[in-house]
Amino acid sequence: MSLFKHGRYSGYLRPISYLIDLSIINGLAILFLLKGNDPIVFSTYISTSWILLSIYSNFYEVYRYTRPISILSLIVRQLILFLLLTFAFSGLYNEMQIYPKAIVKYTLLCFLLIGILKFTVYYLLQKYRMSFGGNFRSTVIFGTNKKTLALETFFNKNPEYGYVHQKTFNFKKNEVTLKECFEYVLEEGVDEIYCSISELTNAQIADIVDFADNNLKILKFIPDSKEIYSKRLRYEYYDYIPILTLRTIPLEDSANTIIKRAFDILFSSIVIVFVLSWLTPLIAILIKLESKGPVFFKQSRNGFNYQEFDCYKFRSMTPNKDAHLYQATRGDQRVTKVGKFIRKTSIDELPQFFNVLFGDMSVVGPRPHMVSHTNMYAKKIDKFMVRHFVKPGITGLAQVSGFRGEVETDKDIIGRVKYDIFYIENWSILLDIKIIAQTFINAVRGEEKAY
Repeated sequence: MSLFKHGRYSGYLRPISYLIDLSIINGLAILFLLKGNDPIVFSTYISTSWILLSIYSNFYEVYRYTRPISILSLIVRQLILFLLLTFAFSGLYNEMQIYPKAIVKYTLLCFLLIGILKFTVYYLLQKYRMSFGGNFRSTVIFGTNKKTLALETFFNKNPEYGYVHQKTFNFKKNEVTLKECFEYVLEEGVDEIYCSISELTNAQIADIVDFADNNLKILKFIPDSKEIYSKRLRYEYYDYIPILTLRTIPLEDSANTIIKRAFDILFSSIVIVFVLSWLTPLIAILIKLESKGPVFFKQSRNGFNYQEFDCYKFRSMTPNKDAHLYQATRGDQRVTKVGKFIRKTSIDELPQFFNVLFGDMSVVGPRPHMVSHTNMYAKKIDKFMVRHFVKPGITGLAQVSGFRGEVETDKDIIGRVKYDIFYIENWSILLDIKIIAQTFINAVRGEEKAY
């Protein structure tokens, strides 16, 4: 089983689009609407409104398979809502003397430029895919029928969408086994797997889902009359071909990624400046007084997309060669007296806020494991690799739900994976705040498995 994942689509297009569009609406306001008025109030209002409105209206939900008419529909809807919000501002701030005629002209000019930009980027990306073969996704299809052949034709005849179709597997004539298909997917570096439900048995579907999860492959289904898993599925159209996405990950959305990253930077900066700035020297003195060795302990762990990074902690054990191989256990003789205290209160984890600030981790997310443990669990625990679809966290839903610390049995790690997957599929900033609050409460109370 492969534990590595190909590079995924660029996450920069939407953030850049946000910045350019915000520059347009603010720049045009200063030039044509505000007439020398202080722009700070208007810019704050209109920028915040634009971001919230864009999230609500899915204005930036434009994919490689989105049709131009759908893009035009998004622009018109955004235009109307934005116009209403601008009128609302003029009503709240009469003293700025922003009149309806000027608002209409300003709004139309904004959307003329934004619309031109949006379609220009859309068609330039299509040209780039067709002419240079860049920004593509490699695909295979499991099952042969009219719908899968139509999808294959769509991939082959529309290179501007950026799909390079590798192969369609026919299971009707027993021409190929699932094992051979899986080997092909790994050997050819396939990015996305499309399955026809009608051509596969329930057992085959289960095997394919497990394979995709454990190897970080995007899995999508072509729906038919059969029942599919009771999951929150995303329904999309490639041209007129309906496609179901099995797992929806909120943090794959650029707006959510920006919100979470901004929160991480703000929260970690506060902890570093107001807590670690004075606490680190005190902990360092205590550690040094009790035992020889470094103040900080560095350990290689697996993070987002299975990439390794150096995770930092305050050293809580006497230096030993087994630190990178074995977790601390109840009554572990390697743990120092100072180490027992800082582990019990979770103070030893605080240096990981530097990992958060550097971008290797998030404040909240699946806890990262030692590389040796990750390799072991990936082979024996189903869906363990799904945890690497997002950045690891200092704390997580599994930790505040009773699955912290030493993994004593497989039940512990299975429970941890279950909660981590729920978090990945149901992320929200409010859930992060709730987990942080519960983590703080648990640290004050003290936890049984904090040793």
